[in-house]
Amino acid sequence: MAVSAGRSGASRAGRWWAPGRVNLIGEHTDYNDGYVLPLALPLGITCTAVPRPDGVVRLRSRQAPHEPVATTVDALGSGGWSELPAWSHYPLGVIREFVRRGHEIPGIGLDLDATIPIGAGLSSSAALSCAVAIALRDLFAPTVSAADIIDIARTAENVYAGVPTGILDQSASVLCTAGHLLFLDTRTGGTEQIPFDLDAFGLSLLVLDTGSPRRLVDGEYARRRDECATAAAQLGVPSLRDVPDAAEANRLADRVLRRRARHVITENARVLRIAEQLRSGADPRLIGSVLTAGHASLRDDFEVSAPRLDLAVDTALAAGAHGARLTGGGFGGSVIALVDRDHIDAVRIAVREAFANKGFDAPRDFTATPSAGAHRL
Repeated sequence: MAVSAGRSGASRAGRWWAPGRVNLIGEHTDYNDGYVLPLALPLGITCTAVPRPDGVVRLRSRQAPHEPVATTVDALGSGGWSELPAWSHYPLGVIREFVRRGHEIPGIGLDLDATIPIGAGLSSSAALSCAVAIALRDLFAPTVSAADIIDIARTAENVYAGVPTGILDQSASVLCTAGHLLFLDTRTGGTEQIPFDLDAFGLSLLVLDTGSPRRLVDGEYARRRDECATAAAQLGVPSLRDVPDAAEANRLADRVLRRRARHVITENARVLRIAEQLRSGADPRLIGSVLTAGHASLRDDFEVSAPRLDLAVDTALAAGAHGARLTGGGFGGSVIALVDRDHIDAVRIAVREAFANKGFDAPRDFTATPSAGAHRL
């Protein structure tokens, strides 16, 4: 498909945006066919895309100004990914997947910019992949569905960036709506938008980026996924989502597998419990203890917490938060705390002082407002 200059070329340029996410509850359940309950953030990735007629792919990122990328659409099918900057594997993987699935990309220039902290456990990588994917859809493949966008973005992360995630992050970035949580059944793909108006109850969801380094490609994330698959096989079920009672995990002889299974089973139950409470219009303060129980499970049974995460959670709770937990895959990143709106400063100050006493840099923080999913600007 030849693309000429003029109306088919630079005049079709545009800007697209995709958000990061906070997962209220439902960690490490997505690749176990379970339930998740994320919200989209007002922070994300902006992608400025300009079609090209010459088969060339050019990438620039404001967050990696010294690592511009120039390649060709054809070259993406020939390997050589290890020679390219790691950040570029996400957008290049999206381009390659569009082509592999039969969509012609004549060439593209992408300029990328992030307002979301990178490596904070807030799904900047999924936002990057989804922003590029919706740009390519609008420019070259308008029949591609939202489900296809999610699958293309996840494939980019799994295959080309080497991170074996489930569909939580990409689904949140594409499907979330303003003012709502996204209840997602990752097995069936069924979704429900659940109102989440904390302001009406005098509450805020405080996000604390602990600054703890976080890498999911170092093998630990993949190891957890393999452990869950092994536990499900030994319990005789397709996935841990099919185990209705945490007591069933006691049938596993291996102590580590027993803990991994127990987390997933109880985490699914926590998602369902919180979703039901919020559907009923209950005071969100009631979900605080469930959030905190989720952190304990991630810390003790799934073993994906880190010292700064635990410090932030413990300090926020001691300072009056109704509930707190790590959000995202763990091994570093961010914590969320459910806090009375007029008590936010007290929690912030307490956490900063606790970090200073340990010699840690002060965490960055902001309040999370449920925002819209990916769209053209």
